[in-house]
Amino acid sequence: MNDDRLGRRTPSSERYKPRAVKRHGDDVARSTFDAWSALSRTCEIWCTRNAGSPAIVARGTRRASELVEFARRNSRFYRQAWRGRSGASAHPSSLPPVTKRELMAHFDDWVTDPRLHRRGVEAFLADRSHIGERYLDRYVIWKSSGSTGEPGIFVQDATALSTYDALLHAQLQSTTLAGRYAVGLFTHAGRAALIAATGDHFASIASWQRARKGSAFSVMDPIPDLVAALNDYQPAFLASYPTTLAILAGEQRDGRLRISPACIWSGGECLATCTAAAIERAFGCVVMNEYGASECMSIAFSCAADWLHVNADWVVLEPVDRNYRATPPGEPSHTVLLTNLANRVQPIIRYDLGDSVVVNPRPCACGSPLPAIRPEGRRDDVLALRTVNGTLVQLSPLALTTVIQDATRHRFQLVQTGPDHVVVRLDVGDPARRNAEFEATARALNAYLAQQSLGNVQLSLDAQAPVADARSGKLREVISALPA
Repeated sequence: MNDDRLGRRTPSSERYKPRAVKRHGDDVARSTFDAWSALSRTCEIWCTRNAGSPAIVARGTRRASELVEFARRNSRFYRQAWRGRSGASAHPSSLPPVTKRELMAHFDDWVTDPRLHRRGVEAFLADRSHIGERYLDRYVIWKSSGSTGEPGIFVQDATALSTYDALLHAQLQSTTLAGRYAVGLFTHAGRAALIAATGDHFASIASWQRARKGSAFSVMDPIPDLVAALNDYQPAFLASYPTTLAILAGEQRDGRLRISPACIWSGGECLATCTAAAIERAFGCVVMNEYGASECMSIAFSCAADWLHVNADWVVLEPVDRNYRATPPGEPSHTVLLTNLANRVQPIIRYDLGDSVVVNPRPCACGSPLPAIRPEGRRDDVLALRTVNGTLVQLSPLALTTVIQDATRHRFQLVQTGPDHVVVRLDVGDPARRNAEFEATARALNAYLAQQSLGNVQLSLDAQAPVADARSGKLREVISALPA
């Protein structure tokens, strides 16, 4: 299914050209259209879910069948992969699973818009001044960090983007936060803050920039600088990774951070129950936890009963074992197969996401008609390193991985083995090449550590390759081997 076998030539239009600056009027019109589209979809979601489980199942089933038929007609990859299968088999459950490696290897045949080509998209992603802008004046593109060992590039169309916005609105409506959030937006002049990796085309910052939701702060900043900036900004809505929120909760408890958000959003990593409780106590507000991925930004959201509810009217999530057979409710799955019902430009159908989940075998105590799960997501550790003066500095794992991803394309793993010592593991077989990659990685890490007053930290290269988590199959990229 590659270009050579299909006899498909690469057109000259594939080369990315920076798009012209749009007129202000065009931006306003697009923002207005996006807002109305999200509002309309929010109303539809509300109506469907209030009709109960049968309506949710029926809506999801119909969308799944329509997506399969669309992919069969418009995606060369799927048409080839499903060759010989009956056209009547229109539901994803009857189709073979796919992996990120497989899809990325056939990117040009996977997408359904013939104007999209991997080389052109990669050229766009290489220019970080275009984070959050639209490619071909139409699509938003972001990339994944590759926690399963294979980075990905994901193209989002208008329907997907408005659906993600609507699902967030529906999530707010389904909790007791709506009133508090509205008051908070009024008293805090509508300020919202995202703390994330801001230096590349990752889903969080690219979608935030697209929606112009508020101010973005870099997870790379030293904690004292971040605390000072948040104290000055006073957000009503605070969004970040669980590990970053946990660090900030400590700053709030100790009195250095002094903010009063109406609600907090958590995503990108696994949020433990005890961590959520500590964050809620520190800030005096409820934490909304969302389970999503670059492949589908909003898969499930938290409830008061400590489960996450799958957006089953827009997402199909199948817990399976190693052989892709269905896992019974109550038992941890080996992985999950994801079908994103919103995005058609790059159809995600029975996609091996790599996460282990447990499905609630009973109706959720919160009363939601949506299926309830507990996912085993990314579980990297916060590293607590000591300066030369003995001061303890906590580092977000997302900040550390962002630094390293800029320095090497290889899989890596950081292991803290002492108060001021970190071991680096690299997935490079040749010793000479591994040493060269370590030198580049160490230069980047040392520069970042110096900014955090940790120039004394020693880095060393481990002969062992990175080791994936035996249960989830995902690579824990940042590990503290010290006692808790």
